[in-house]
Amino acid sequence: MGNIVAIVGRPNVGKSTLFNRLVQRREAIVDAVSGVTRDRHYGKTDWNGREFSLIDTGGYVVGSDDIFEAEIDKQVELAIEESDAIIFMVDVESGITGMDEEVAQLLRQAKKPVFLAVNKVDNSKRAADAVEFYALGMGDYYTIASTNGSGTGELLDAIVEALPLKEEVVADELPRFAVVGRPNAGKSSFINALIGEDRYIVTDIAGTTRDSNHTKYNRFGFDFNLVDTAGIRKKSKVRDDLEFYSVMRSVRAIEYSDVCILVIDATRGFEGQDQNIFWLAEKNKKGIVILVNKWDLVEKDTHTTKEFEAMIRRETAPFTDVPIVFISALTKQRIFKAIETAVEVFENRKQKIATSKLNETMLDIMKQNPPPAYKGKYIKIKYCMQLPSPTPQFVFFANLPQYVKDPYKRYIENKMREIYDFKGVPIVIYFRKK
Repeated sequence: MGNIVAIVGRPNVGKSTLFNRLVQRREAIVDAVSGVTRDRHYGKTDWNGREFSLIDTGGYVVGSDDIFEAEIDKQVELAIEESDAIIFMVDVESGITGMDEEVAQLLRQAKKPVFLAVNKVDNSKRAADAVEFYALGMGDYYTIASTNGSGTGELLDAIVEALPLKEEVVADELPRFAVVGRPNAGKSSFINALIGEDRYIVTDIAGTTRDSNHTKYNRFGFDFNLVDTAGIRKKSKVRDDLEFYSVMRSVRAIEYSDVCILVIDATRGFEGQDQNIFWLAEKNKKGIVILVNKWDLVEKDTHTTKEFEAMIRRETAPFTDVPIVFISALTKQRIFKAIETAVEVFENRKQKIATSKLNETMLDIMKQNPPPAYKGKYIKIKYCMQLPSPTPQFVFFANLPQYVKDPYKRYIENKMREIYDFKGVPIVIYFRKK
């Protein structure tokens, strides 16, 4: 289970710089998915072998100062609710401001570890100035300079130390399906259609996350756990920032799931927020099924299912091998198909391919169509295997792995998808030196 760390503080104290610094270091390695950095407020990072998700609450606030105040309060409250630890950022140049005091007051009530990070401390005079932040009543502080990274090591050491070790809930091997999507796409009606009025609930798994209801279902001949983010604690006045709330909620639900069922509203198309959630699931290597809900409301002469599907695949490229099911939660049309597809994706994600089989098929394909030579050097691939990881990852051993470029990796991935069924599952391919 992933831990979530949120960075809070008033605008312009350097939250995004710190976020980018911590996330980039890793995304440079992890996110070489042809420039997928579509959602800059969420990323994964690790320190001393502990991996966690980082959420930057900045960048959402527009408007006058009083709107600022209200917005920041909401962001801090949300961070307190949804994260496991909080970095509270202040700025030594401007000293303590009224807004800092307000944030501090909210954070003092939090039952979560809070780390006060005093930013822009890049000389000894400023280090001496930082002493005034004791007045916030948050105890010790960490001096950092997010532009060059000084001090971030000590801060990360302390955070990782404080993060709760999450117990994996593997008591039951049932698939965990998270129903995600932007507000009003029809998640609740989909879940209700699934459960039926008499709610086929066997057990509520206690003590998972407060915000996602984990429910065990057995219907349609399938047993599965549903991680439901739909009807959770409707926020008052959330309309100002639905984007932020639903991303925050989705992060939690996605991390707890095996397969994400992304519900989109057919009358609105595949919007930016849908894409963010899609890439979030992809980045977390989760299985994905896209449900196009409210299909019964679409004028049949405006779109055929084929055209609509093609539009979604354009938006999700290069990861287009994802099942798309057209449903109506209200009329319960194809609800069974939706669950059946999620179960198939779950099975695809678990599959292990025997090394002998893999070499037999893939080496042959690569012989017929080897990677293009680089500066007159020929690349030979000698051997391949699936790694013993929870999600499908493959390593190909070559004499010059550094010369294998993205287009060829994609070619190999597409070939593997043709031969083995990885529909709905992100797969990772590495080229290494033997």
